Amino acid sequence: MRNLPKIGITLGDPAGIGPEIVAKALKDPKIFSVCRPIVIGRRRDLESATLSETVKDDSFEIIEPVDESFKVETGKESAETGLIAARSIEKSWELLKDGIIDAVATAPISKNALKLAGYNYPGHTEFYASLSSTKRFAMSFFAGNLRVVLLSTHLPLKSALNLVRCDRIAEIISFTDTELGNLLGRRPRIAVAGLNPHASEGGILGEEEIKEIFPAIKECKSKSINVFGPFSPDTIFLRCQKGEFDAVIALYHDQATIAVKSLSFGNAVNVTLGLPFIRTSVDHGTAFDIAGKGIADESSMRAAILLAAELIAGNSVKES
Repeated sequence: MRNLPKIGITLGDPAGIGPEIVAKALKDPKIFSVCRPIVIGRRRDLESATLSETVKDDSFEIIEPVDESFKVETGKESAETGLIAARSIEKSWELLKDGIIDAVATAPISKNALKLAGYNYPGHTEFYASLSSTKRFAMSFFAGNLRVVLLSTHLPLKSALNLVRCDRIAEIISFTDTELGNLLGRRPRIAVAGLNPHASEGGILGEEEIKEIFPAIKECKSKSINVFGPFSPDTIFLRCQKGEFDAVIALYHDQATIAVKSLSFGNAVNVTLGLPFIRTSVDHGTAFDIAGKGIADESSMRAAILLAAELIAGNSVKES
């Protein structure tokens, strides 16, 4: 029997849909054919998501980061649910360091619950970067041919726009060339989205393309990076999805996520680039409003687990 990669799967905020989507994802026998899943979270939270009815008890290991005394009310975030989620993330990092797991796929967390629990991180990306002392990292989304790397993440739009500078754009292009190249095993073709409508139409609709974005692209081209643009942001993501490019640099959070979720919701996977390990996640939040109702869609969780296994194995795991 071949050695399968060991993928840690955190349950996210236990008051949200995390336990349910993990339970449903683990119904798929394909997951067990490409990896050994190790669930990181409380058994009682999985049982509340009817795991016992969907997966054999001996089909995977469960590692519990906290005891059973913490109380969780389904659909309601709290300091307790934030602490459970945070401890699961911390435990996954310990398991990664010790070589017990090879990669981690994470269910959604609540930023507010984390804050209530005393953890000042805007999301998984920054949390794992802090744990691993990673200084340079970036959020990205993978959805088949469509891959998007973000210049900035969870910032107010006004603050994010202040970061659209030549030096930062050149740096994220170079970073993407290296990190995505390592994952793909080849130099990627990178497109850069414009900031303004129609990428400003030569400066008519804004000056950022001329003053900041194009100079960054020119600088990177001089270093033999396969980068192109800036392109009109209303079409470049579709062009990438159709295979014209390997990735798009998005200039702020919602420029990326609106495109990804419109084109590939449920199939997209959040991938943190720059970490010393593979970390994937779902492309959606905790959905407290539907937690406990049994109607959550597990597609993105399933895709996150399969992609983690694919990236570790270094070969293609095609969706059926």
